[in-house]
Amino acid sequence: MIIRKYNGISPEIGEGTFVAETAAVVGDVKIGKECSIWYGASLRGDENTIEIGDRVSVQDCTVVHVSCGEGGAVKVGSDVIIGHNVTLHGATVGNRCLIGMGATVLDGAVIGDGSIVAAHALVLGKTVIGPGEMWGGVPAKFIKNVTPEALARIVDPGVEDYVKLAAEYIQDND
Repeated sequence: MIIRKYNGISPEIGEGTFVAETAAVVGDVKIGKECSIWYGASLRGDENTIEIGDRVSVQDCTVVHVSCGEGGAVKVGSDVIIGHNVTLHGATVGNRCLIGMGATVLDGAVIGDGSIVAAHALVLGKTVIGPGEMWGGVPAKFIKNVTPEALARIVDPGVEDYVKLAAEYIQDND
């Protein structure tokens, strides 16, 4: 794994967080507890900050990157699944969300709590996705509201599974 300071600032990684050997975490990056940063993921907080809450899975080959200047930070809440090959650039993701595989979320976009971005969606810069909404397509558009039952069926078990898997990876390498 590459955990590297940039401009005198070192990443902060929470207790019980797994960072894969081929992941890169650079600069002003704060990762909460019981997260997982999987193989090939890159979190680069060089020109701004990246803040990730607790129990977040950043899956394989995902890029989390900031933009320069005000509003260019990346903020991710807790209990979030960021799927494989996602690009999250200068955006904000609320709590209990799913960002589907291959999705791109651009500068200034805000994903509300309990929302789902479909696989391969392109969320344009400054798009605001309200709480509990599902968006998909290129460019992404509103599809439907997400029920609490759907979150309990789709997001919650995924979060729990990735927390458990990360703990197993950590234990296997102690």
